[in-house]
Amino acid sequence: MRLFSLSAAAVAVFLVLAPTTPAQDVDLTAHVRVANQGKHKPSRPAGTVMWLTPIDRNAPTRRFSGAPLRLTQIHKSFQPHLLVVPVGAVVEFPNRDPFFHNVFSLFDGKRFDLGLYEAGSTRNVSFDRLGVSYIFCNIHAEMSAVVIALDTPYYGIADGKGEIAISQVPAGRYMMHTWYETALPATLNAMTREVTVSSTSSSLGTIDVAAEVAATHKDKYGMDYEPPSPNTPGYDHP
Repeated sequence: MRLFSLSAAAVAVFLVLAPTTPAQDVDLTAHVRVANQGKHKPSRPAGTVMWLTPIDRNAPTRRFSGAPLRLTQIHKSFQPHLLVVPVGAVVEFPNRDPFFHNVFSLFDGKRFDLGLYEAGSTRNVSFDRLGVSYIFCNIHAEMSAVVIALDTPYYGIADGKGEIAISQVPAGRYMMHTWYETALPATLNAMTREVTVSSTSSSLGTIDVAAEVAATHKDKYGMDYEPPSPNTPGYDHP
């Protein structure tokens, strides 16, 4: 009887001390389809963003990539148009055009106004607030960009075929979020759902996004843009 008790104790100690095999990270895929309301022709799904927020906050995470975070103003446009960053990241806004720009965001996400600044100069913004920031130039109405600040590194951006890949996601429960530039916030919120990631479920399926026709934005004063004038300082060389 004593020998049996000792053997059982030894087995219990072995089970406690034996190394456990960590769950294998999963490479996830998804497919996005975008349709404009009231139109038969589907929209391009490129630029759709999907991200997974761990429900278990103790779940292991990995760092964002160390790529430079920069929205360059060139040829009266922001390049790239879309940038996904971790919350708290500092993004550079260099002016590479031979004239002035005035960069601002007064909507959801980070609110800021960089004012008027000249060619060759750079200004920075810390995106310390979770969410989506829609960015414009107060001089050039055709300029727009989007910065999405996330608190999770598990995200993917759809390519031209609507394919999304999110690599090395630990097994567990997540809330899945989707964003498309012209979809209404209520539509996107209704699409948020819980998903379970495991080694036997590598696909998040097909996601249908209902989008709207892009609306014309106002300047930072809430007014319509004035027609460009070549004689104003915003269009001349500084």
